[in-house]
Amino acid sequence: MIHALMVGAMLMAPPTRLQISTPRGVISITLLQLRGEGPFISLNALARGLEGTVEGTATWVTLQVAAGRFRFLTGTPLVQDGATLTGLPAPSRARGDSLWVPLAFVAEILAAPARQAWTYAAATATLTEGAAAPPIAARPSRTTVASEERSRLPFGLRPGHHVTIDPGHGGTDPGNPGKYFPRGMTEKDVTLAIGLLVASELEKKGVRVTMTRTRDTLINLAERAPKYCQHSCDLFASIHVNSLDARPGYTSVRGFETYFLSEARTADAARVAKMENQSIRFETPAAIDNASGKFDFMFKELQTLEFLRQSQEAAAKIQSYLQEVQDGANKGVKQAGFAVLRTASRPAVLIEMGYATNREDAALMTTRDGQRKLAATIASAIVAALHQYDKETTSPATGTGP
Repeated sequence: MIHALMVGAMLMAPPTRLQISTPRGVISITLLQLRGEGPFISLNALARGLEGTVEGTATWVTLQVAAGRFRFLTGTPLVQDGATLTGLPAPSRARGDSLWVPLAFVAEILAAPARQAWTYAAATATLTEGAAAPPIAARPSRTTVASEERSRLPFGLRPGHHVTIDPGHGGTDPGNPGKYFPRGMTEKDVTLAIGLLVASELEKKGVRVTMTRTRDTLINLAERAPKYCQHSCDLFASIHVNSLDARPGYTSVRGFETYFLSEARTADAARVAKMENQSIRFETPAAIDNASGKFDFMFKELQTLEFLRQSQEAAAKIQSYLQEVQDGANKGVKQAGFAVLRTASRPAVLIEMGYATNREDAALMTTRDGQRKLAATIASAIVAALHQYDKETTSPATGTGP
């Protein structure tokens, strides 16, 4: 019995070294053990083992190897894999002359099957050059497939999806004044009108919808996501209107963009986040403390690859669909630190539908026909994102979700 317990403890012990196996030989790299966070590996040592390079600054460190290019944001669990921002189980740490990252980067990202470059064996902590043979999936029976198809909603979705729509601003917080909006109308009025239409469109498609507000009232930014988008919620979508400060040519700028949460990557993304985050000034001091204090909580919850990836994919769907009705510039999917997204523990996006400082954009967002087009398009994009989620969570062996 004692022997069995000892063997079990040895099997459960975290690895102390990573073995890299290639046709050229085997390289062994010592791992750093951090209590409660598992093993870490030096990027410098990993680069040598993979015949790659490491370069960067105190903020971003880049690992370049044959299998890809990876940028790590020092002190956070975030790593950029190509154009995708993903999360690791723990933050990277600078020690000595190297950045140390969780071994999960090697096991889950570098050796991801889709990359077809490396295979990782957890039992021996060995990274082997080359892709593993794909598993043979059982073919679903006709009965199972037919049953699954019957359970689908008329619009093709699996039942049970839940989305939270967050019309930006409200109450004492008017948002931006809407330079080209009809007299007396501000951002809070436009986001509420379109948000309610989006909710109606989603409900027609069988999606359960929660609204953070259905009238002209102020909801603290820190409370919107955690209070209204909890465990059953598939997506939190915050709806906003962009604007620019007066400067030469500013009224000619138009277009739309969708954000998910991360550090701002451009000056314009930082500007938009700063503008939307000014809503905090309308809240109580307690709410302000709550919003800033949960920034670390957000990163801890969103460090899983799924929520970050799903947020980015939903944002991409919304951008793709909006370009069909918004003929302004498609400004793309962006990343920024919006306060309303910081406390989200589910996939979350923020939509800037257009510029209130542009006549064409303003007309699209304030006419009833324009609002209906925008709402129907946003709802269709969200449904497309849910379809993708259904596809990813459907078991190939059974044709059903988890």
